[in-house]
Amino acid sequence: MAVYSMTGYATAQQGGASPPAAHDAGPSVGVEIRSVNSRFLDLTFKLPEELRGAEPVLREQLTQALKRGKVELRAWFEQRGDAGTRAPSSAELQRLVSAQDAIRAWLPQAAPLSVAEVIGLSARGTPLPADAQDRVAAVAASAIAQLIEARAREGARLAGMLHDRTAQLRTLARAAEPLIPQLVTQQRQRFLDRWNEALGADASGAVANSEVARDRALAEATAFAIRIDVAEELTRLASHLDEIDRLIQRGGDIGKRLDFLIQELHREANTLGSKSSSLELTRISVDMKVLIEQMREQVQNLE
Repeated sequence: MAVYSMTGYATAQQGGASPPAAHDAGPSVGVEIRSVNSRFLDLTFKLPEELRGAEPVLREQLTQALKRGKVELRAWFEQRGDAGTRAPSSAELQRLVSAQDAIRAWLPQAAPLSVAEVIGLSARGTPLPADAQDRVAAVAASAIAQLIEARAREGARLAGMLHDRTAQLRTLARAAEPLIPQLVTQQRQRFLDRWNEALGADASGAVANSEVARDRALAEATAFAIRIDVAEELTRLASHLDEIDRLIQRGGDIGKRLDFLIQELHREANTLGSKSSSLELTRISVDMKVLIEQMREQVQNLE
């Protein structure tokens, strides 16, 4: 199953591709859909008054096709005719003449109607065909299909980016693993050297008890090792990365699950940094946080 972004755009129109016959005065219907990221499915409709009755059908179409996102659907219709205009009928002309005469009886200074104004006023009065709402729904279905394709293309790009970041995080985790034993060994040697120096400088001249010094140094080194041990954090981090890759491979509505896993990754990287006792481990922790933050920004766009 594909991974879908919540960002996309699509538009579809019925009757705009090929000019209709001159006697066909029905409207050309168009639908435009814009989608951006949102925690839930948030639908907004911008419809002319003549198409308000189609909103429940359009809402159901979007709800069935999409899971999350802030979606704006705009629909419109344009009067069609030969060369984009329609000659008014005799009845319409008579109606406009009567209205003009009545107005000029009260306002003699009013200018007479021009040809363009007559055509425009006649077009406004053209009723929609009986199947207008069905046609809007059909055009909307085409636009929704295009939107899903656009969201799938963007989702595939985001999935590739996330795979790349998980690979980089695994590389950093592998680089951190050998640093801990090295630090413990170095710290244990420092404890031994420090205790040997302290016992050798004993003013009483007592014989230095090397076994006691060694035991104390080993105890201090053990406590240090426990304090800086990040094996558990690295194990959990690897587990979260495996789950992220598995979800991306599965596809579908995975955005919320990925967002939770990103929070867990950030927690492990923070703990790794807090336990750091070397510049190299600190650098690795910072690099991890940068990659995780990049993942967080992109995951918020996934459905």
